[in-house]
Amino acid sequence: MFQPALPPRNIDTHKGVLGSMAIIGGDAGMLGAVLLAARAALLSGAGRVYAAMLAISAPTVDLIQPEIMFRSPQELSQLAQLNALVIGPGLGQSNAAMELLEFWLAQAVPMLMDADALNLIAKHAHLATICKKRQAATVITPHAGEAARLLASTIADVQNNRTECALKLAKTLHVTCVLKGVGSICAHHDGAWFINGTGNPGLASGGTGDVLSGIIGGLMAQGLSTLDAAKLGVYVHGAAADALLAQGLGPVGLTASEVALEARNIINQLNASKAV
Repeated sequence: MFQPALPPRNIDTHKGVLGSMAIIGGDAGMLGAVLLAARAALLSGAGRVYAAMLAISAPTVDLIQPEIMFRSPQELSQLAQLNALVIGPGLGQSNAAMELLEFWLAQAVPMLMDADALNLIAKHAHLATICKKRQAATVITPHAGEAARLLASTIADVQNNRTECALKLAKTLHVTCVLKGVGSICAHHDGAWFINGTGNPGLASGGTGDVLSGIIGGLMAQGLSTLDAAKLGVYVHGAAADALLAQGLGPVGLTASEVALEARNIINQLNASKAV
């Protein structure tokens, strides 16, 4: 079901046709969230990956992945073209974070919102209104707690009605919703929904959600629709954890960084099978 959606790799492919994307977040003490998401986007095949952090002490290079290009949030807004944007990992809920989210919601760039971006929308009704009226496609990736806040409900209610809650969020905010958890649900605002069958308890580790956001964002940058990117990204993310488990890595102690690296292998395996 994923092969028609896989990003093409023709013989004359170059980075310019594989998309430019950016990750925005990383307030003080949460810089790792942006690094994990940016690395995952790069490993998922995006042509260019930018990272922008709010923290004053933000790094200017990633020594693990120096291919990632760092910009200030202000400089990022001046880039000529972005094909996709991920906002929220480690973003915080400051006024500066809210202003950044409000600015990017108004831009015609395909966007994925995670973590604190979702908490800000739950907290500020005007942001939800802007989201509903966006001129570009949007993905949200809440866990049960974030979904409960967005729905003004409870975690128990979300967990007991996962499909219904995912569909409600997708329709209410006019987005593709990935409700994370066991059997992550991808729901589209047109009423379509899918349940993912990959993954294991090794994903219950800090940073794996940031990696998922980076993978989906990287696929969006390469031209996939939000629903195709969400479905493929969730599958690859879980399949990477399953492959690592089969190698004897995890579930205890499995790290988000390991999942990102293995996700690259899964995508290449899928592409290899497509070529056969």
